[in-house]
Formats: sequence, structure tokens, C-alpha cells
Amino acid sequence: MTTEDARDQMAILAGALPYLKRYDDEIVVVKYGGHAMGEEEAALRFGRDIALMEQVGVSPVVVHGGGPQINAMLKRLNVQSTFVDGLRVTDAQMVDVVEMVLAGTVNKQVAEAITRAGVIAVGISGKDGNLIRAKKLTRVVRDPNSHLEKVLDLGFVGEPEHVDTKVLELLIGADIVPVVAPAGVGEDGQTYNINADTVAGAIAGALKAARLLMLTDVPGVRGPDGQNIPEMTVAEVRAGIEAGWISGGMIPKVETCIYAIEKGVQGAVILDGRVPHAVLAELFTPAGPGTLIKP
Repeated sequence: MTTEDARDQMAILAGALPYLKRYDDEIVVVKYGGHAMGEEEAALRFGRDIALMEQVGVSPVVVHGGGPQINAMLKRLNVQSTFVDGLRVTDAQMVDVVEMVLAGTVNKQVAEAITRAGVIAVGISGKDGNLIRAKKLTRVVRDPNSHLEKVLDLGFVGEPEHVDTKVLELLIGADIVPVVAPAGVGEDGQTYNINADTVAGAIAGALKAARLLMLTDVPGVRGPDGQNIPEMTVAEVRAGIEAGWISGGMIPKVETCIYAIEKGVQGAVILDGRVPHAVLAELFTPAGPGTLIKP
């Protein structure tokens, strides 16, 4: 290493110090998903970033998705999949496959990547330790011809009804990173597939996290001019939805952020998970790469 390189690293560290203190002993919930999950080097880099967060005093909790991996397994099994408003219609056969992929293969891969980087991570699902009690999710849609509303049955798709944080708090207290697969269990013991964004928001709210980081495949929330917006209030987000320039798949993501903030999270960030070290840049630099949503 040259003297100049050493000086550059010292400058970076000095700039990060105020932010390291800000998040010392704070909980940060990271929703991990998208295309980066399928790329080995990106997955290992994510594991190193999460490990570093824990090593400098942050308490990370990872909630992961796994849509591409589920699609690949369903294709291998020749099972057709349909979606409504971005949610996978999940029958009895499919819920077993979803649980196998999310709580099995994907969950353990994410935990292993973090552990390989030098920090203990443990993979669990929302069914473990009564973490997520779920209820069946239904969607009310309007028929375009008759204009009558009807309830659409999505099968075994659920939403969190209650989050019991005890198992997460035990892991965090032991300096172990929890890695959560987005499944839950109903009062009758039925397994439900739950959207990972929704689970991350519910867990962040229940833990009163300092930050909820939503890793996506876009840079953040774009304004009417198409440019990324660095910072927004909840009121500004709602105005953007009303005006129509926050639309499509971004709506459920910002709504999850709003839910988490209303439950006590200090701030929620939508940022591009494909950018190397996005979570570190968001937490430990003065101008993070995503869109910060605040109360």
C-alpha cells in the first residue's frame, strides 16, 4: 500500500466516524432481494457488508426474498405460477415449494455468506419462535366490465398480524445476525407466504429500528422530472402517490416505509441493491445513494 493509499483510507475512516457513533447499538433492518441475490460475488459482497455493520457496533437484521429462486424451482417442477398485483397466487402445492426454497436453500445461503465474512448469522423463518403470526391476505378488485368489486383469493398468501420479537432480541443480544425468511404461521398452524418487503417493514416497526433499508433494483424514488429524490417526508410521499408520479411497483415499497415509520422506525431508505456496498454508503456517508423517507 502506498502512502497516498493509506491517506485516502484514513480520510474515508475519519469521514465515517460520526456515522459509526450514530448507529452504535442501533438496529438496522435490511430487506435483501432482487437480481443481486442470484450473483455469487454480489451475494458474498453483501455478506461482507452486513458482517462489517455488526463488527462496528450496528445490530443488523436481514429479511430476504427469493422470487427468482422460487421461479427456477417451480420451472424445474413444471408448476405454473400466476401473480396479482405483484403477489404470487399460492396454492397448497406451491406453498410447500415456496417454504422449501425460502426457508431452506436461500435462507441458509444468505446466512452462510455473512458467517463466511467473520460474523455468526443464523437463518430462521417467520414460523420459528412464533416470530410472525400471519393471517390470510385477500385483495378486493374491481371487474373492468361490470365495475363490481369482488374479493380475489390468493391462496396461502398472508400478511403479518403480530410480530413477536423475542427470538430476534435473543439473537441480537448474543451478537448473532438474524436472517429471516418471509413466511408466517396462522393460528391454525397453516403456513403463509408473505411478501418480503411487508415482513421487513413489520419487523422494523416491531423492533423500533433506527433504519429500514429496502434494497431494490432501482436507485430510489424518482420525481416528476425523472431524477432521483435524496430525501422525502411521509407527507411528500403521499402527495406523490396522489399526483401519480409515484406509481406502479414503487407504491407498495413506499407504503411499507410509511408503515414502518408510523410504528416508530426513525427513517426508511429505498436504494439500489445492485450498487456495490450500497448499505454501507447509505449508513456511513453524508449523502447516501438512495431515497430517505422520514416522518
